[in-house]
Amino acid sequence: MAATGADSGEAVSESGGYAYDVVVVGGGPAGENVASRAAADGFSVALVERERIGGECSFWACMPSKALLRSGHAVTAARRVDGARQAVTGDTDVSGTLRRRDSFVDQWDDRRQVDWVRESGVVLFRGSGWLAGSREVMVRDPDGTTFSLYAGNAVVLATGSVPVRPPIPGLDQVDFWDSRDATSAERAPESLAVLGAGVVGVELAQAWARLGTHVRMVESGPRPLPSAPDFAGELVGEALRADGVRLYSDAVVHGVASTEGRVTLELADGTEVSAERLLLATGRRPATGHLGLESVGIHEDGAVDVNEHGEVRGVPGGWLYAAGDVTGQAQLTHQAKYAARVVADVLVARAKGRHVTTEAFGRYMTSANRHAVPTVIFTDPEVAQIGYSPERAEQDGHRVRTVELDMAAAGAELRADGYRGRARFVIDERHQVLLGAVFVGQDVAELLHAATIAIVGEVPLSRLWHAVPAFPTLSEIWLRLLERYGL
Repeated sequence: MAATGADSGEAVSESGGYAYDVVVVGGGPAGENVASRAAADGFSVALVERERIGGECSFWACMPSKALLRSGHAVTAARRVDGARQAVTGDTDVSGTLRRRDSFVDQWDDRRQVDWVRESGVVLFRGSGWLAGSREVMVRDPDGTTFSLYAGNAVVLATGSVPVRPPIPGLDQVDFWDSRDATSAERAPESLAVLGAGVVGVELAQAWARLGTHVRMVESGPRPLPSAPDFAGELVGEALRADGVRLYSDAVVHGVASTEGRVTLELADGTEVSAERLLLATGRRPATGHLGLESVGIHEDGAVDVNEHGEVRGVPGGWLYAAGDVTGQAQLTHQAKYAARVVADVLVARAKGRHVTTEAFGRYMTSANRHAVPTVIFTDPEVAQIGYSPERAEQDGHRVRTVELDMAAAGAELRADGYRGRARFVIDERHQVLLGAVFVGQDVAELLHAATIAIVGEVPLSRLWHAVPAFPTLSEIWLRLLERYGL
């Protein structure tokens, strides 16, 4: 059995099963956090992972993609400031950018994370894991050996998500990139066709464009970022065009073909989009296939449905939990970690006979997942948003006022010559609290946590008037909001 840790468990059957208090399937951000938090409370914990500890975020998504973006962003930011602009005499260095990216993923080696797991008191089993009935997880290790892990208290599913492959004729006959290939590439392709204009599509399109690749983006809607406010997608679209990205909007792909080392997308209007590489950025779905959900009475179709404790619905006994992308909730590392902390606290409390409370924003509830999920799109300009849109707020019965502002406060003007950006605030008129916020502009991600605190804490606008923003910073946008609102 492929186990890593101080102890490989206690044998409970001749077939080679092992018993633990908690068994976690999936070693990404959610799984790591559940496992370490439960172990810190004195529970014996087994963690099953078939790939690298740290998961998608550490090795193929968040970290390498943001590292690819950062070099180009830094060069572009310098060019926006007179005096610095004159010092930028060359293009972004591709090899230096890729070396820096490699350092952030530890050269794609997870030994550091494995050491952390071991130091946390968690036992790691390398292999694929799936449910085999109540409290039982089967594991197949890299050598093909299969064995059982038995959970005395809880099993936690944290298997993440996988890319969606659209049903396009010819796609199975061509060589294409998924997001992993695009973030781990060893050289910049001469040209890249990006299918999809969501978060993954726009970030990687801009990253490679700023490294010298000729990028074409094919989008099914009128603008990038269809789930973001119109002004956010429009500003990001303008930035992509300024970086040389050619956008094909409202496009329908009829087929894909490969000839002479190039991939060609055939659009419904007869246009052909050809490039050296094709990147599929058409979304992700929960990784529930082959997870053995049928063994506990759940169909392997879509996300694993959980309540606000992270407990899987429809499974009696209170022993099965899930956290992260596999639940179909916000596909964000920070939200996966948040849900994992709640799940760990719930299962520990129940095992120790403590009352698990159900009040909103209590220790045992993932209340933030309702309407306080912060997200950042790390393009240039950045898009940082949290909470309700005006439409969603009205649907939920709030009396809404929306305030939109230009981001060009004094701090923004100092940051970049000709700074461009926009902010939108959604306010509950009845209770005078913030319900949602969107910031678009260079470096606006650092504004987001203030909005998150205001929303989660339901801080009255009259109290925010006394939260004085430092001068001259981007945070002056909060003062502009309150002035526009009439305080």
